[in-house]
Formats: sequence, C-alpha cells, structure tokens
Amino acid sequence: MRSSSSSIRARLAALLAGAATVGALLTGVAHAADTPLRDLGAAKGKVIGTAVTGSRLTGTYGDLAGTQFGSLTPGNAMKWGSVEPTQNSFNWAEADQIVAFAQAHGQQVRGHTLVWHSQNPGWLTNGTWTSAQLGALLQNHISTEAGRYKGKIAAWDVVNEAFNEDGTYRSTLWYNGLGADYIANALTWARAADPAAKLYINDYNVEGVDAKSTALYNLVKSLKERGVPIDGVGLQAHLVLGQVPSTLQQNIQRFADLGVDVAITELDIRMALPSDSGKLAQQKADYKAVTAACVAVARCVNLTVWGFTDSDSWVESTFPGQGAATPYDANYAPKPAYYGIAEALGGTTTPPPAGACTAAYKVGSQWNTGFTGNVTVSCSGASLSSWKVTWTYGAGQQITQAWNANCTQSGAAVTCVNASYNGSVPDGGSVSFGFNANWSGSNPAPTVALG
Repeated sequence: MRSSSSSIRARLAALLAGAATVGALLTGVAHAADTPLRDLGAAKGKVIGTAVTGSRLTGTYGDLAGTQFGSLTPGNAMKWGSVEPTQNSFNWAEADQIVAFAQAHGQQVRGHTLVWHSQNPGWLTNGTWTSAQLGALLQNHISTEAGRYKGKIAAWDVVNEAFNEDGTYRSTLWYNGLGADYIANALTWARAADPAAKLYINDYNVEGVDAKSTALYNLVKSLKERGVPIDGVGLQAHLVLGQVPSTLQQNIQRFADLGVDVAITELDIRMALPSDSGKLAQQKADYKAVTAACVAVARCVNLTVWGFTDSDSWVESTFPGQGAATPYDANYAPKPAYYGIAEALGGTTTPPPAGACTAAYKVGSQWNTGFTGNVTVSCSGASLSSWKVTWTYGAGQQITQAWNANCTQSGAAVTCVNASYNGSVPDGGSVSFGFNANWSGSNPAPTVALG
C-alpha cells in the first residue's frame, strides 16, 4: 500500500494577495476583518441590496445574501405571472420565503414589480378586455399583492419600463388599453394598498441624461404637480463594460431635485466572455463609479445589484457571449467589482496573509485498480466563503466518484468545488472532501492548487 500527501501554498498566496485584481480565479472571500457592504452602505446612508432567487437562499448563497446586503429584491417571485399564473389562483410561496428571509436577517424588501408589459400570465395577455375590465383587473392585482405585504415592503417598483428609447410611451397592454394615466392610477392604488411603502417608477437606459430619461423626468415632474403619489425613481443600470454614462450623477441629482428619492435598482455590468484581468479591472472601475455617483447624492438611497453571483445572473442567457456581470464569480468569490463597490463606500480591504489557506492531498487507501483520496482545505489567518481545488494527474488516474465536493475531470485536469453546505472555511478551521479513483501502474501524488 502506498500513501502520499502534498500541500501547495504559493499559488493560493498569490491569488489571495491579489484579491482585488484576480477576479474569477480567486475563491476566497475578503479577509475576515473586511466590513460587509450593507454596513459600509449604512455608514453612508445608503441601503446596499441584491436581487435573489428564493430557492437558493441556503448554504453559501444564503450566507452571503444575508450578511452582505441590507435589502432584497425578488428577482421573479413577485411578478404577475409568478403570483397569479391562473386567474384567481395565487402562488405566494417564493415571495413569502424571500420576505421571511429578509425579516430574519434585518433586511428591507424592494417589491418588484406591480405593473409591467412582460412576464404577465397568459390568461391576462391573451384575454379580450374592455378598458373598464382591464382597469379593474389592474386595480385588483395591485390591491391584492401590495395589500398582502402591507408593512413588509420598503419600496415598490410600481410601474416598470413605461418608455421607448426615444421617450415616447411604450405600446403595452396597459398603455393601449388604459392610456398614459394607467401610471397615475397604479401609483394611487398602490398607495391605498400600502400607505407606508415608497412608490417608484423603474426603467432601463435612463441612467444618463438622454431622451428616455428626460421623458421619465417630465413624467415624474407632472405627477408631482398633480399630487399623484410618487416617492422615487429607479434607474436599472444594466450596463456594458466601460460604458457608465458620464452624466449619471447629474441625472441622479436632477431627479432628486424634483423631491423624490433615487435608487440604482438592477445594477450589473456585463462584458464579452471570457473575462480577463483587464476586463475585471475595468469592471471594478465601473462599479466604483456607479456607487460613487450614488454616494454623492443624498437622495440616492439604495443601490441594488441584479444578482450578486455570476451563477445567478440573467445576462449569459439573454446576451450570448456576454456575462461575468456581477460582483461575485460563480463560485461565490468576490471579484474586483466587489472591492470597487466597497471602496466607493469608504471601505478598505485587507489582503489575507500569504499562505493563510492551503489544500492538502493524500491517498487514504489503495488497491490493485483503484484508490481513495482525500483533500483538506485549511485556513489560519484568513477565511473562505467558497473554495476550488485543482490538480493535474501525471499517470492517467481517473476519478469515479466524489463526496462533499463537486468534482469534474477533463483529461488529466481535475477541478473540485465546494458543495452548497461546506463552502465556508473559518479562520482556524478546515473542511475535507473525498473521492474514489482508478489507477494503473503508478499513482504519484499531484501538485494541488487552491483557487
């Protein structure tokens, strides 16, 4: 029987020390002394939030959602098609789950969204309605949903995406059936259903001063003059790498000058894939610029990222060839973008000491055609929120089964990432995973890398 072990520190030390620039390769969280984004934001009078998927609010995803962010936006769970897929038959399960999670973690909830042209149920969009019937349906929906969560929602995106790029009203079920005043009516009905919630109009491509944002500005000004309840404007901020509008802060300020709050509601910054160090550095600068623009205006009250991890982002499925748009990579490691947000909020990041976390590989038992291996990830002087261990076999070994990790093998290259329940490695702690593998002839121990 043969046994062997190896431990490598150099690569991990370089990765951890370069946490602000290495991006997707790094699987360690910021040093334990770093302040969560929600606390940095609170010190500046800003609520830092994220959109979430209810079914994922466990393990590392749930830990980060609960500790890093001060508000949660249901990504899809409160949209009409989700809550009332069949007329008068409601499904509140995921929305309730997100609200309960937020309450348990001392977080606000941003409701999203009551009136939109998209993700509506088929019975609604395929129906034939008179104007009176359509208005009654909309009022009932707003009253039912906003009323259900009365007192539990900090702000509602009441009306979503009302304008075309040229500033004209978008042709929708609501505009075509009810006219432009569907917006004023929706806001009025939402106020009646939940008087304490802040009421927003939300749209994309309105971050800088242009025709679309000016149309939104004129609408908000008109609503205020008419006495219609409107408390805020949401700038979605689905941006492209290197294209943060130069007039972003100016635009935020002009809305604030109307006497309404402003929120960055759906921030992500996509890039052409694959990502690299240069793109990640630009993305950090872009996230920092957007956050700084919000910090600079007192009435910019919330900055929400549209999913905090690349594994929960809409971008890759919507924009083929683009992605890596969020502050965390798919393995829950903070990317340079995370540090861009933190720095704009006045935070500082402390790189973990070199060699603080290591991975050790050993063969536990071996027989004529196979063996059982074990890898232990340990930290001393730092902590991890997730981990990835890689190695390359030198003698044709093939993994057949793994436990307590998700392992894949391509040729000789093996990659193992944490399971949903064991990504966290505390300072002074360790986690282990095991596997079975085949071998023939020899079984030399590979060099193991963490990260």
